[in-house]
Amino acid sequence: MAEPLRGWIWAQNALPFLQLLSHYAGYAFDGTDWETVEAGIGDTDDDRADGWYTYPLVGTRAELEVALALATGSDVLAVTVTGLDDPELRLRADTLISAFASM
Repeated sequence: MAEPLRGWIWAQNALPFLQLLSHYAGYAFDGTDWETVEAGIGDTDDDRADGWYTYPLVGTRAELEVALALATGSDVLAVTVTGLDDPELRLRADTLISAFASM
């Protein structure tokens, strides 16, 4: 099993990040998924071990789990993705994190 991929993105990029990551996993991320995630991350705190929100992306190509938590006092959303056993998928996820941290 591959190590979790950790990083951060700007909070306003959470929806497109999850949509694209879901696409690569073969999961149809929809409006209901987003409403659930958006509600779940509202009270998160990346400084607390129990302050993270996790959401599964179980697709036809991969079964991922995305953990998200807001960094206190900022617009940063910490991200951890597990289940990235395929090197190509891991590279894509890493690229998404880098891209959505710079936009």
